[in-house]
Amino acid sequence: MNHEIRSLFKAAEKYTYLNSAAVSTIPRTAIEAINWQIADVAANGTLHFDEWVATKDRCRGLIASMLNVRNDQVAFVRNTSDGIASIANGLDWQAGDNIVSFEREFPANFYPWRRVRDEFGIELRLSPEREGRIDEDELISLIDARTKVVAISAVQFASGFRADLERIGRAARAVDALFCVDVIQGLGQIPFDLPAQYVDAACGASHKWLCAPEGCGHIFLSDRARDRVKPTLLGWISVEEPWDFDDRVQPFKSTALAWESGTGPAALFYGLEQSLKLLIEVGSESIEKHLAELTDTLCDGLGGKDYEIVSSRRPGEKTAIVCVKHLGGLTSGQIASALEAEGVIVSPRGDRLRISPHFFNNIEDIDRLIAALP
Repeated sequence: MNHEIRSLFKAAEKYTYLNSAAVSTIPRTAIEAINWQIADVAANGTLHFDEWVATKDRCRGLIASMLNVRNDQVAFVRNTSDGIASIANGLDWQAGDNIVSFEREFPANFYPWRRVRDEFGIELRLSPEREGRIDEDELISLIDARTKVVAISAVQFASGFRADLERIGRAARAVDALFCVDVIQGLGQIPFDLPAQYVDAACGASHKWLCAPEGCGHIFLSDRARDRVKPTLLGWISVEEPWDFDDRVQPFKSTALAWESGTGPAALFYGLEQSLKLLIEVGSESIEKHLAELTDTLCDGLGGKDYEIVSSRRPGEKTAIVCVKHLGGLTSGQIASALEAEGVIVSPRGDRLRISPHFFNNIEDIDRLIAALP
């Protein structure tokens, strides 16, 4: 990337910030937009309410363009957990159904399915991790004629493994199962084309690779998924004409927009819009290429260090998340604390140290990390 982009991110000047898989720093343009909306409310009250709504709708269009889906297939929710839970809770579960997933999914993509398992007696089939990877042959072998949902992350939080969504999606579609994908660790660092990848539902949020504040979660529902999943958390704007307060029998929206139950965090959408515009301007392919260069440099630099790279670096599987283990017995927490003392910010995740640069990082950041590793 370039200095102009980097200069928008204050934390990149203050730290060697390599923690976007946890919470990304936010560009100055987003902060200014958020502050503008808050000041507008202070000065004008509801006078510009329609513009607040229009800003959210523009964000919807930007998210939809990044996923290559229609605007009315994207709704805003609080976070990824709410999105996944709404899908799990909105399906009509029957005895004999099963769910196929991965044993090391982030809890947001596990607990809703665990509840379905426990509440309805549904079988939850979990493919194990194999040397930092998902064996996709093994996962697909768990899918059968009674599989109702295949639930997987596009990118795994604890390894950075990138799933072949099209391959898994084809297998799910072959048995008429819904393919539900957690995209929070992918959207913003890799390209997506959900229809081409046979994805029926996808959930994510704003505070990681989208470089925006927490609180702007999103859900995508294909027409196929919308026919099968009932909205279970409904509110005043879930109906076709929300401003007609007297019509209490009007229908709920037939699209994903029924999932928006009430007003949202207007100021945060102003920030989200600016961050999304920046990401789209740079381009997902350019971002992916830049991050591959950074992480390849990182993995090459670890060659002379006492660290094992857990993350797959195979073509098609590697991402901007690199997880490592110390071979000399240091814990991930000890390493992360030592690095933080040097101004290098990463995350301990279980027995692994997770390093996650974004498009505002440069090769010098990687060199500083390698030099500071204990």
